[in-house]
Amino acid sequence: MAKVAIHPEGTKIPTVPLTHGIRKGNILQVAGQVAFDPSTNEIVGDTVTEQTRQVMQNVRRVLEAGGATLDDVVMCRIYLTDTAHFGEMNDAYREFFEESFPARTTVYVGLPAGLLVEIDAMAVLD
Repeated sequence: MAKVAIHPEGTKIPTVPLTHGIRKGNILQVAGQVAFDPSTNEIVGDTVTEQTRQVMQNVRRVLEAGGATLDDVVMCRIYLTDTAHFGEMNDAYREFFEESFPARTTVYVGLPAGLLVEIDAMAVLD
């Protein structure tokens, strides 16, 4: 089974050695997405709520380009720059998933200036 690189239409191809997503068989791994507008690479939003919404829209775009949906997501990893943002991020995250929520890990990290949240996801397709 070959690995297939996933780059949503209209999204800039990264200049670093990574792809937006990789699909192999029925597994689709979405690389860490941040709050960049996919066509301009400009940061969208100043708050964790705004950025989480943009990040999740970016995650959804990669999933759809790989033949998946948010319903196929079984695991997310969330990277936050501040523990105080946990509740606000959860509220925005809930807008994208219904019960049963994906398994999840949340860690606190440093991100490039202006970025407050990064999320990656793994989907399993039927």
